[in-house]
Amino acid sequence: MFRNLLLAAGLATLTAGPLLAQNTNSGTDKFKQLDQELPTPNNYRTASGAPGVDYWQQRADYNIRVTLDDNKQSIKGSEDITYTNLSPDVLTYLWVQLDQNILDKNSITTSTQVGEVKDKMSFQAMEYLMRSDFDGGFKIESVAMKGGKALKHTINHTMMRVDLPQPLRPKQAVTFSIAWHYNINDQLKISERSGYEFFPDDKNYLYEIAQFYPRMAVYNDVRGWQHKQFLGSGEFTLPFGDYRVSITAPADHVVGATGVLQNPDQVLTATQRKRLAQARGAKKPVLIVTQMEAERAEQKRASGTKTWTYAAKNVRDFAWASSRKFIWDAMEIEQAGNPVLCMSYYPKEGNPLWGKYSTEVVAHTIKTYSKHTIDYEYPVAISVHGPVGGMEYPMICFNGGRPEKDGTYSADRKYGMISVIIHEVGHNFFPMIINSDERQWSWMDEGLNTFVQYLTEQEWERGYPSRRGEPKNIVEYMRTDKSLQTPIMTNSESVLQFGPNAYAKPATGLNILRETVMGRELFDHAFKTYAQRWAYKHPEPADFFRTMEDASGTDLDWFWRGWFYTTDHTDLSIEGVKWYTVDSKNPDIENAKRRELLNSSPQTLSQQRNLQDIKKTLVDEKPELKDFYNNYDPTATTDADKARYQKYVNSLSPEQQSRLNAGLHFYEVDLRNLGGLTMPIIVQMTYEDGKTELVNIPAEIWRKNNEHVTKVFITPKPVVSFSLDPYLETADTDLSNNSFPRKLAPSRFELYQQQQQAAPNPMQLQQTSQQNPPAGGGSSGGTN
Repeated sequence: MFRNLLLAAGLATLTAGPLLAQNTNSGTDKFKQLDQELPTPNNYRTASGAPGVDYWQQRADYNIRVTLDDNKQSIKGSEDITYTNLSPDVLTYLWVQLDQNILDKNSITTSTQVGEVKDKMSFQAMEYLMRSDFDGGFKIESVAMKGGKALKHTINHTMMRVDLPQPLRPKQAVTFSIAWHYNINDQLKISERSGYEFFPDDKNYLYEIAQFYPRMAVYNDVRGWQHKQFLGSGEFTLPFGDYRVSITAPADHVVGATGVLQNPDQVLTATQRKRLAQARGAKKPVLIVTQMEAERAEQKRASGTKTWTYAAKNVRDFAWASSRKFIWDAMEIEQAGNPVLCMSYYPKEGNPLWGKYSTEVVAHTIKTYSKHTIDYEYPVAISVHGPVGGMEYPMICFNGGRPEKDGTYSADRKYGMISVIIHEVGHNFFPMIINSDERQWSWMDEGLNTFVQYLTEQEWERGYPSRRGEPKNIVEYMRTDKSLQTPIMTNSESVLQFGPNAYAKPATGLNILRETVMGRELFDHAFKTYAQRWAYKHPEPADFFRTMEDASGTDLDWFWRGWFYTTDHTDLSIEGVKWYTVDSKNPDIENAKRRELLNSSPQTLSQQRNLQDIKKTLVDEKPELKDFYNNYDPTATTDADKARYQKYVNSLSPEQQSRLNAGLHFYEVDLRNLGGLTMPIIVQMTYEDGKTELVNIPAEIWRKNNEHVTKVFITPKPVVSFSLDPYLETADTDLSNNSFPRKLAPSRFELYQQQQQAAPNPMQLQQTSQQNPPAGGGSSGGTN
């Protein structure tokens, strides 16, 4: 059967040697080095991808005082910023980020937002169109030198230039002060990265507060000041420094924040301090504020305020959360000898999911990320539950994922919550410690983090339903029209399909590198080297690309070029297979093969009908017409044949004789790259006896011809089929051309009846079945 299904089958005398197609690459050579695309190495950033001997970065230290107005939902604050110039340049002005101005009525984001009015719209969609009615931008009250002398400043949307009274020279520092206030947005109406949630049942607020203070922009060796406007997608680029932040909130609020609480005796009860001490040695979360205590605070409003003071060293940002609704739990883990207090703050609406999982997920994330990158060195790691889907800051993050009001939840809700906590806690490493430029390159933050998130999910539970990371999960995006895609190496504000492009595609690419291109040992060492080199520094894409190659000894320019700089996709095809065996010259063997071939050849339709219609041929009627050839058997072995064979064998060396009689099978496989993306070729051969063999051919097979290659496989036994990428390693977008002989790949469609309301989740169905047992009083069965 196999011979008939192949494009060509036959017997041939083969000469050993590789089959190399001539280079017929069209357009750009996919193996061309990235020298022109990457910046020239220098004393600041080396060709190996490591920081250079003259690498430098600026520093910004903050002393901040803010007050939360729980009646007006507003923030009032003042800060002292000490900015240290560690560059070789003289600075005559400084740039400060005013990211809260994205909510200014006249912001660029509001002015340039696009949308459409539909016949049927939700109130939330209408609120989005009307967001310009909310006045949420910074109101800058003063900018002055320490001591009170006003500083000239110019506000350009989300950036503010502060002109210095005298130039700031290298190794000098300057301290100046800013005072401001702003209105906090309702996150359910204006879904920004921070804001408040109002709970109408108990008339309380939950605040997740970030981007709440004017923040120093980054000045570095790559682009000078990073003062690209904040439009919404490109997140934050910030220098490191020490923070001391005093937060004044209602007296019955619980406040969690970046850093370590400096005044627990003033803001915590004796019971809370005792529980917090117990949590430091606990193996599972300890409740610092119980649900009963939080519910009591919701109903009984205390008067007055408290000021919570937090301090954090060597961080790039600061965020906090405040509410009288907070349940608070904590447990301590040890990471490389350092204690890390893992904590969660959440309202009762988050239970039972949050009490069961959140802090455990925080601890698991810190441990797993530390294994794959660098040891976590900060003293705390916090997860806060609110309406935001997920947002990250040093030591604290805001996460969604809420059960139904009856306490039940679907599997999607459970795993979605766990995944978002892993992802946001993971951002402590990318970019809070390995501090890439999010305003320019979202993928260096989101993509690298999503990749390690995938590794962490798989270590949480075997068979974890990860949304991103597996190559098969990116196929749908990769096969979309190229006009709807942008290369990964696109500025954050210009990326199309942000989730697939900035999160999924780079994460999947790294997984392909780890599993298929480099192998885990080489990849893990290189990835960890990158994290170690650039911890608490400002890496650029070239630093990542170069380090991965330098630490692994692997040329990956072809991979970066294809996966990061183009919108090509993987579609490798087996165009055809030719099967050859060696002509042994042995007449007994070869004549037997010919006899088998002749006997197995089917009769044509004409031959079959002639047997029925022609009763006798002329030669049947007149036997005297027969001669030598009527009785000749071309497959019979003669003495002359044996003599010629023996003479031929005697002319061969012993090694040649063994080759001749080895019974090897030669398969010439014709391969084509239809998608344009260069990838290794993973070939699975299935033998006649049912056993399989997997061959991984490096991507360099395409270096002579980026589009078409022919590969010869030599096997000791017959192959009945060839298939490409059997374990879905390369995100191949068309599996129908991956097999030879071709296999039919079934597609499925689903019939459904349109529903007007969401179907109950499995937990609700189980509860319903227990409440309503079958008629007759019998048991409905046990629960799983």
